[in-house]
Amino acid sequence: MNLVILNFNILTLFPELFTSFLGESIVKRAIKSKKIQVNLINFRDFAKDKHHTVDDTPYGGGAGMVLKCEPIFDAFASINSRFKIQDSKLKTRTVFLTPQGKRLTQARVEKLARYNQLTLLCGHYEGVDQRVRDELIDEEISIGDYVLTGGELPAMVLIDAISRLQPGVLGKEDSHLQDSFTKALKRKKEYPHYTKPADFQGLKVPDILLSGNHAEIEKWRKSQLK
Repeated sequence: MNLVILNFNILTLFPELFTSFLGESIVKRAIKSKKIQVNLINFRDFAKDKHHTVDDTPYGGGAGMVLKCEPIFDAFASINSRFKIQDSKLKTRTVFLTPQGKRLTQARVEKLARYNQLTLLCGHYEGVDQRVRDELIDEEISIGDYVLTGGELPAMVLIDAISRLQPGVLGKEDSHLQDSFTKALKRKKEYPHYTKPADFQGLKVPDILLSGNHAEIEKWRKSQLK
């Protein structure tokens, strides 16, 4: 795991969408404790025309608009100087959030959590100029086989999933080790959880969980993995 703060650089046309997300729950705690840092970059700021145009019609025709490469290239080029990132030894990765990418899994989240800096590009419209994908992007990630308006929600999913793996973010250091799809659970879904009361309107907690026999409880839990 990282020994330095994890930087997320988010390239987006709608940075305000992240306001509530970054100000609540575990992500807020991770930022406040300086386990992660989230840098929001509106790549519309890098458009050079007076209308701040970031998209245009596709060559060859077709429906929809395509994000232009110039503002995105310039936004990427600004990251290190803009946020005073000077350590050339940082492990970095650039990710494009797109339904055409590989499906996000917990195993992929764990690998990405080992990087010191992750730059996430949130797409919009019909797509992004292929030259951006060819020259700037290390990998493309999808959170499911469906289409969203933009990449902001997938970026939030990725930030949340990665942040909770950073040391000191969760209340108990090893909490995430027994989550669904972790290596410890052989990438399966978690077993059922119960808490007090033991009997709620005739719905009872399994007797094995009340037995105090930890070996048998562990055996039961393993049998419940899906």
